[in-house]
This record gives sequence, structure tokens and C-alpha cells, in this order.
Amino acid sequence: MTPHLGKGRARATTHASSLASSLAASLALVLSLVLLPAATEPATAATPLTVSQAIGQQTGATQTVRGYVVGQPTATNTVVRSNFPNDYALAIADSASTTSTSSMLYVQIPSAFRSQWGLRTNPSLMGKQIDVTGALSSYFSHPGMTSTSAFALSGGGTTEPPPTGGTSPWDSTYYAPAVGKSGTALRAALHDIIDGHTKLSYDAVWTALKDTDQDPGNTANVIELYTGRSISKSSNGGSTGNWNREHVWAQSRGGFTTSAGPGTDLHHIRPEDVTVNSIRGNKDFDNGGSAVSGCNDCWTDSDSFEPRDAVKGDVARMLLYMAIRYEGGDGFNNLEMSSTVGTSSTLIGDLETLLAWNAADPVNAFEMRRNDRIHAQWQGNRNPFIDHPEWADAIWN
Repeated sequence: MTPHLGKGRARATTHASSLASSLAASLALVLSLVLLPAATEPATAATPLTVSQAIGQQTGATQTVRGYVVGQPTATNTVVRSNFPNDYALAIADSASTTSTSSMLYVQIPSAFRSQWGLRTNPSLMGKQIDVTGALSSYFSHPGMTSTSAFALSGGGTTEPPPTGGTSPWDSTYYAPAVGKSGTALRAALHDIIDGHTKLSYDAVWTALKDTDQDPGNTANVIELYTGRSISKSSNGGSTGNWNREHVWAQSRGGFTTSAGPGTDLHHIRPEDVTVNSIRGNKDFDNGGSAVSGCNDCWTDSDSFEPRDAVKGDVARMLLYMAIRYEGGDGFNNLEMSSTVGTSSTLIGDLETLLAWNAADPVNAFEMRRNDRIHAQWQGNRNPFIDHPEWADAIWN
């Protein structure tokens, strides 16, 4: 028989051994945590990317990036550091002294932010460190950020835009009934605002285009929409090498003619090379296809046409205008955007692609001047999506 005392000693010995093992395991765990290399610690979600990281991560993902304001991009390889032309874009870099555009991120400034973050209005932002949040995607055919949703001075509070409107010089007058609205309410308000306008004859469109689409570098010429070519105003006509009147919302896709109305509405008619106009035909707009001869960076397939990057936003905003202006209540067809490509009358697409183009290609000085001239000189109405590109998402998203 095993003595009682022996049983107690056995229990104590077992307990001590178990405790020692437990302490050893705990100590090993603590040491492993203490000695864990810093490089393996995950970055926190709140840590902004550097500009160099953002340049290398052009995936379309939404990220926050921290950098110094170093100028305003005006072309793929051009950033101005003074005499800023407008409030539409920023260039940021990891150093305030950076001059190489290859080390810069080009940031789109949506209209809701321009009064606070545009360099023409706020040149004192030069050299300031800021945090910006948006989609890491190409802008000006350069590593960039589009659909920017937040701006903040580094270490300061984030600025959020108003829901719709509030920054255009026309907001307190022309757009007053629309400011602050979204969805169907915004759509209805904008239709009522732009509906009543002067309707031109088709012959008058020739004269008007020579004004609205005048080449700012050569007043004797106009700029063709898709090709970007500067061509003599007097070379209008129907022959090869001429420019003619391109209906961005194709006539056969809207069921209208060249009588005064949608077929003569300057907000969607642009000068274009006769041959390229014929190639585009009545196709929808979408990405992809084969290269178009005589039109750099243009692509087409059996049912869609893709213009050059510099005017993709222009095309989108013209079509969105038509869908709001022509609602079927004034003797013309109800024009609507479509989420597919095809040949359905009164529908045109692809809506998702066009909304992306609207975001990626911001309004420039040429497009704004065109809107101003149509309003002041020819029709008496404006394209609201030029003054407020963000209204597109407020209605269709």
C-alpha cells in the first residue's frame, strides 16, 4: 500500500512540474512578442500613403495620401508653380522642393472643393503638407488621384463637400432652385432651369460653332472634338478634310431631326472631321476597340466609340445634359442614359463608363468658355454638369 504522505508528495511534484511548464510557455510568449521585429507590424488604416507609394499603387483603390503641394498640373509632363490658370487640380510630392513631374501625384479637385483647395484662389497652399483621399488612378495620363472625396491640412481637420452644389458663381442665381438637392429632386430642378432656351436654326449652328469652339491659340480656327485638330473656320462642309457638325447624341439615337430643337442644341454639337464623324456614326460610347485612323487615341468597335482621353469628360457631360434637358414634355423624345450599348432609339450609353469619364477628365478652360458663350451669346442656358460635375453622381449613383 502506498503511504498517504507519498500520495501527497506525488501530487505536489506533479503540480510543481505543471506550473513550471506553464511559466516557461508564458515567458516564451512574452519574449516572442518583445522580440518581434518592427518590420512585421502591420500599418494602421489611418496611416496615409506617401506620394511615392501612391504612384506605385495606381489600382483605382480609395486611399489617403500625404504630400506637399508643389503646383498645378496642366498637361502630362507640365506642372505650373505660379500664375495658376484655374482651381481644378493639384500636384503633390514627398518634398516641397520637388520639381520632377515623375515624382508627383496629380490630384483632381472636384468643384465642391475648388474654392478652398484650388491654387488660383488659394496660392498660399504652395508648400503646405496636405492629406487627400480619393481613387488612385491616372489623371492627365499621369499617376494621379481622381474622385477626390476629402482634403485636409496635415494634422488639421478634414473638409467634406456640401451634398450638391454651393461653389459655382451661378449658384445664388441661376442654380439656386437646385442647390442642396439630389436624385430625382435635383434632376427635376435642373430640367426646369435649363429647359427654356433659344432654339437655333441648323444653319445658325455653323456660325455659333465658329464662336463656341474657337481655337484659343488661333482665332481663325476651330478645334475638332475627337481629333483635337485645329482647322480653319472656313473649312466647314461635307467633303473629306472638312469639319462638320457632330451630334454627340446621334440624331438616330434621339429620334430628332435638324429642325430647331435637340438637333440644333449647341450643348451637344461640336466640330468634327467629316471622316471621323462618319466612323463614329450613331455608336454608343465605351472603352475599347480598334484604333481609329486619323484620330489619335480614339478607338471603335461594332457598337461603341472611345474618344481621346482629353475630351472623355466633355462627351459625358454633353450626353448627361441632353438626358436632363429633353424629358419628353415639349414635343421632343424623352432622352435617357443606358447601362448597355446597342442601338435603342432615345437611349445612349454606356452610363457607367460615362460617369467614370466625367470623374477622370475634369472641366477645362475651353469647356467652361464654351458653356459661357452658349449661355451669354446663343441659347441663354448652361450645361449644369460643366458647372457642377459632381451632380452627375448625385443623380445617377
